[in-house]
Amino acid sequence: MGAMESEVITVRTGSSPVVRDITGEAASFVSGKGDGLLHVFVPHATAGIAIIETGAGSDDDLLTALDDVLPTDDRWRHRHGSPGHGRDHVMPAFVAPYATLPVLGGRIALGTWQSICLVDPNGDNPTRQIRLSFLAG
Repeated sequence: MGAMESEVITVRTGSSPVVRDITGEAASFVSGKGDGLLHVFVPHATAGIAIIETGAGSDDDLLTALDDVLPTDDRWRHRHGSPGHGRDHVMPAFVAPYATLPVLGGRIALGTWQSICLVDPNGDNPTRQIRLSFLAG
């Protein structure tokens, strides 16, 4: 069994909800590492990792869908932060804070239109850390 390698990257997300493509950072991390598994984890209570198409509107559609399912109104019991911030704490149940992907020959085995994305609806926290871990096969 191979050893696990891990590193943390910092991503600036800003002050409004965002879907940020981190495929390039993840691809650089696994480049030349051979076969194995890439685990992407965001250790924050209000962010998630999604595997989606970007650049054709799907990233904005995801944010719109989250607003429809989890509106930023006063229904939430968790009330610190910006108005409606409680929904940000519920979001990781819908968009998990992790994803595990196959790596073949040092390349992430994503589909043609798939990207690895950080989903951050929380404008109160403009910087996120993401742990990339590689387990060699």
